[in-house]
Amino acid sequence: MNEQVLYTLDNRGVATITLNRPDKHNAFDEDIIAALTQAFKRAGSDPEVRVVVLASTGKSFSAGADVNWMQKMAGFDEAQNRADAMQLATMLHTLYTLPKPTIARVQGAAFGGAVGLIACCDMAIACKLSKFCLSEVKLGLIPATISPYVIEAMGKRIALRYFQTAEVFTARRARRLGLLSEAVNEDQLNDTIAQLIDNLLKNGPEAVSQAKHLVHQVAGQPIDDALLTKTSEWIARIRVSQEGQEGLNAFLGKRKPVWHKE
Repeated sequence: MNEQVLYTLDNRGVATITLNRPDKHNAFDEDIIAALTQAFKRAGSDPEVRVVVLASTGKSFSAGADVNWMQKMAGFDEAQNRADAMQLATMLHTLYTLPKPTIARVQGAAFGGAVGLIACCDMAIACKLSKFCLSEVKLGLIPATISPYVIEAMGKRIALRYFQTAEVFTARRARRLGLLSEAVNEDQLNDTIAQLIDNLLKNGPEAVSQAKHLVHQVAGQPIDDALLTKTSEWIARIRVSQEGQEGLNAFLGKRKPVWHKE
């Protein structure tokens, strides 16, 4: 891990991955993309990790792509650009598929690729004064690698507008459009995220992971016999699992399950 991407894990199992380049508004380049990919893989594979928070230092969440990095890419040929873009796509997909609940902690501006990072997280809490922009077309580019996640979060119709206009929009609007879970006052940001974490830690860790996977598997699927069979098999498998048995027995015995942390 380089010093521009910090990784911490507390005794509750909360991993915090922090963009730490405040002097550059946490803009990312190929080194930061590689470090983020490594951090996401580390959190995803560590059985001690229960929750992942994506945060940043300074006034801005992230300005998106670093100017010097973009300038370097402009001098590359198409094959080199394709390979470089694939590194970003891989990082985003690693975050999106991370088998733990993920929360984006957003303060200040989130532009370009930073909107993709937010869309890849399961939950996103932002300050009410935060600003958002899908700014790529201003540079004659398109938000290609982040598009699957932003379109899923905000919808096709909304994406058609903001991908093309590159308008700056508020946290209130981002909340209404589905990019954010909540928009709160700056002094409420940490407490709101802490409450989310407290709720997550009360739940079975494997069940939380499976619930996340369930959403990805079921969303958009036709409600037919195949889906009924698949979901019935899924809950049956969970009920007889070690965690499922512990949860049911704890509930029936009116005690807290083993994973519940005060």
